[in-house]
Amino acid sequence: MSIKGKAYIMGAYEHPLRDAPNKSTPQLHAECAKGALEDAGLTKDDIDGYFCAGDAPGFGALSMVDYMGLRNVRHTDSTETGGSSYIVHVGHAAQAIAEGKCKVALITLAGRPRQNKFGFGGGAKPGQLSDGPPEAGFENIYGGSTHNTYGMCAMRHMYEYGTTSEQLAWIKVAASHHAQWNENAFLKDVVTVEQVVNSRLIADPLHLLDCCVVTDGGGALIVTSPEIAKSLNRPKVKVIGAGESPKGPQGGRSLDLTHSAAVWSGPPAFAEAGVTPADIKYASIYDSFTITVLMQLEDLGFCEKGQGGKFVADGNLISGVGKLPFNTDGGGLCNNHPTNRGGITKVIEAVRQLRGEAHPKVQVPNCDLAIAHGTGGSLGVRHGAGTVILERE
Repeated sequence: MSIKGKAYIMGAYEHPLRDAPNKSTPQLHAECAKGALEDAGLTKDDIDGYFCAGDAPGFGALSMVDYMGLRNVRHTDSTETGGSSYIVHVGHAAQAIAEGKCKVALITLAGRPRQNKFGFGGGAKPGQLSDGPPEAGFENIYGGSTHNTYGMCAMRHMYEYGTTSEQLAWIKVAASHHAQWNENAFLKDVVTVEQVVNSRLIADPLHLLDCCVVTDGGGALIVTSPEIAKSLNRPKVKVIGAGESPKGPQGGRSLDLTHSAAVWSGPPAFAEAGVTPADIKYASIYDSFTITVLMQLEDLGFCEKGQGGKFVADGNLISGVGKLPFNTDGGGLCNNHPTNRGGITKVIEAVRQLRGEAHPKVQVPNCDLAIAHGTGGSLGVRHGAGTVILERE
């Protein structure tokens, strides 16, 4: 069953806090839900579907439905795919609505990594065993971290295609140009290519400014049936295509550090929507690191594999300057990254752009078609991807 035109995003809310020492994670979920409902013009009694991922505390969806007092929920989904979870959930919510399982779906994300001292550098100390994914017992004893994995992807991409640190830096530069207009952004200062490549080396060849921020916060979305959407006095953002896919190294037998799962999640989303990358006016691309953006742009078909460095250089991702405006809220590189599942913010900014509600300095003119895409897990190794195509009606 195609979901094209079967569901609409009618509410979107991003929590303004980036540091929340006096709020619990469930509280942040609830505040995000309240904000999205108010944006849509609905109440919690209208919700009959609820979607969340591993950031939801306790028993996930079961605990959050009870905590938020959602009395009419008859469908839940707690699919966990890391940073792509909440983009995947948009597709799942649209599918559930198309199948008649619910009419008003609430999707919430929230996290407090700054309070929990959690970041991308987690892992066991050298010589220490720890729980984790199947490979943890083999890798964590050497002090491996997420940074190292992404550094390997960047290094391999440079080796295969001649990509440079300066080209990667342009991704951060573009994000910073957008973040300066976002009053809630964690990092508001515009940076230069030179500042990025001269910042402290974290995991060769990635520098400090190639890495995303770590913040508290969250966000929420309301996805409804067409009938509900028509009854609401809000701009209508239609879900017209979705795709998802996992990618794994299969014990090293299929290890390719230069490709992401976007190779498989993108084509079905574009096909279902009936559009091509050339039609997209705005792109929300998950940006845990600069290399993440570059590889996903290639794999989604915005440029040929190996040409990502040239594509992102010279301001090509800056709104009003380049061919493909991206992450006009500042993204994970500058704005926020609550938990390691921050993909919901990509959908929220895409909704803002399609409604014409982005900051005037970064609003894309006549923005009627947008993509939101995310990865979760470890880029190039074991991860999942989610892609949604959204259209202004």
